[in-house]
Amino acid sequence: MYCANEHRYEKMQYRRVGRSGLKLPEISLGFWHNFGDVDNLANQREIMHTAFDNGITHFDLANNYGPPAGSAEKNFGRIFKEDFANYRDEIIVSSKAGYYMWPGPYGEWGSKKNLIASCDQSLKRTGLDYFDIFYHHRPDPDTPLVETAHALDLLVKQGKALYVGVSNYSPADTAAIAKIFKNWQTPFIIHQPSYNMFNRKIEEGLTDVLATEGLGAIVFSPLAQGLLTNRYLKGIPADSRANRSDSPFLSSEQVEQTLAKVRQLNEIALKRGQTLAEMALAWNLRQPTVASVLIGASRVSQLEDNLKALDNTTFSKAELSAIDTVLNKKS
Repeated sequence: MYCANEHRYEKMQYRRVGRSGLKLPEISLGFWHNFGDVDNLANQREIMHTAFDNGITHFDLANNYGPPAGSAEKNFGRIFKEDFANYRDEIIVSSKAGYYMWPGPYGEWGSKKNLIASCDQSLKRTGLDYFDIFYHHRPDPDTPLVETAHALDLLVKQGKALYVGVSNYSPADTAAIAKIFKNWQTPFIIHQPSYNMFNRKIEEGLTDVLATEGLGAIVFSPLAQGLLTNRYLKGIPADSRANRSDSPFLSSEQVEQTLAKVRQLNEIALKRGQTLAEMALAWNLRQPTVASVLIGASRVSQLEDNLKALDNTTFSKAELSAIDTVLNKKS
């Protein structure tokens, strides 16, 4: 029987999500990679235990996480049932729907049919009675926003979700769906966008919308698929993601274009007494609307290293200016 560390909450800071009553740990564990059927189950279990023992109370899933799609939810459900069921009220579990999951006209996007069916399937795979947060994973240009909103609202009314959120939405769509939810008093509290030093798009309007609407953000890809780590400081390793021709998220060209900036950012991090990855995670948390930063971990040591970011999340004006100077330099 798993026994949780009684002092786990002393190791973590928790931030309120927008103007809601919910708090999330500053670092949350994402299941996008490393929890599929292609991954070792014992390693998955150890990562989850280490996360919870260090105060990470939020586990973030989606129906298409794996590979194969659905396997991350299934594996999470198995470990949760065996090890974490007694701690359900101490844990936030989120999932999402919107990307392709099954053939035919109802297996993706944002129709009411898809979202309700997807949530039911995800609950079955995880073995849970409800999700703490359920997201629409991506905007659907062909489905009326009010239909997508109604599906999420219905999930709350059915007791299948406590809160709802969106992911990858534009500032305009976020504001529009927030207005719908406000009229219905739906507990819409959170947006999940990509955000890191090399991708600051959310600062171009989205953070303003979040602040105005009282929403929080939980950001993914904070390390830019490994660019903002020591992985590429000396070039591109043969076994790296960037060296794989089938990787859609990181290419050797991207690494080469940013290598000089990565090395300069690393120098700033070293002066702060941090690794580049630790500084990159802390930098995301400087953003007032960010409630939590999503990390992935393929091994316990990686998770433990990322948690060290919380030892220093304060930046001086000079440090922020130096980082901006590096990021704004033309390659």
